[in-house]
Amino acid sequence: MGKTLQRRAAFTALARALMVGARGGPSLGARLAALPRMIRATARGEYDGGLRLALMTAATAYIVSPVDLLPEIPLAIFGLADDAVMVTWLAGSVLAETERFLEWEKRRASVVPGEVVG
Repeated sequence: MGKTLQRRAAFTALARALMVGARGGPSLGARLAALPRMIRATARGEYDGGLRLALMTAATAYIVSPVDLLPEIPLAIFGLADDAVMVTWLAGSVLAETERFLEWEKRRASVVPGEVVG
């Protein structure tokens, strides 16, 4: 039951992020171009995406890790299912987080230095 809920949440997050782009949100190119800026802003402590970025990095490492190849050989399709769920979650997370970051950049650019924000 828990894995089903995780899969459903992963697919829902991906679908929601893709729909935002289809409804006039940032393009995929704009989101991908924002990734290096998001990493730099997070590393400098300006953007609060540290935990989310760490989770995305861990998911990427899990997907590309050769250690994970062993279960796929004896388990065939079932061994690939966890990777498919992880890729779906990662794609949805990257889309959602880059959109959040682009909104943060937009708000930050509109703030006038020395002006009190209420």
